[in-house]
Amino acid sequence: MAATIFSGINQRRAFKKLLGNSRERLYRMAYAWTHNPHLADDLVQQTLCKALTNQKQLKDMGAAEAWLFRILANCLKDHYRAKREVLSAEELVIVDNRTPEHESEEQQLVQKVRQAVRNLPLAQCQVITLVDLEGFTYATVAETLELPVGTVMSRLCRGRRALREHLIDVRPQAKTERAVILKRVK
Repeated sequence: MAATIFSGINQRRAFKKLLGNSRERLYRMAYAWTHNPHLADDLVQQTLCKALTNQKQLKDMGAAEAWLFRILANCLKDHYRAKREVLSAEELVIVDNRTPEHESEEQQLVQKVRQAVRNLPLAQCQVITLVDLEGFTYATVAETLELPVGTVMSRLCRGRRALREHLIDVRPQAKTERAVILKRVK
């Protein structure tokens, strides 16, 4: 009896760990399907809630990821089914000004910035990510990292300077290309 209870607890822990590990992949898939970060996040939340609620329906933990993605697909269908009742075809205006070239350039820029952040020393990387990417205040970062606020500010300054130096080649190319185009137009 005790072994059965212990096994059940381990299965629940494994299931919750699986949900946590799958969240990012579910989000990427939902974003790829919807191209809307807010909707993708909502769909993932619905997926995880439904998975937790219906955990007993999953018979084979080996098929858990496929099961989660099936739930995600069903949540997306439910979303569009609900939206269909509200919107008419005349009211819909679909505009997508993004070109593959723009997407590629944006992706390359993101990769360069991520690489530059990875190249920072850990202390600067932590402060940069918490302040600039996550939006925490200096005081919150100082409390989180157990540092004085002045140290947070100096690491942030040094980290931003290092990023600027790593990424300086990204901006001048775009300006140079524009300048060349402007010279040709004149």
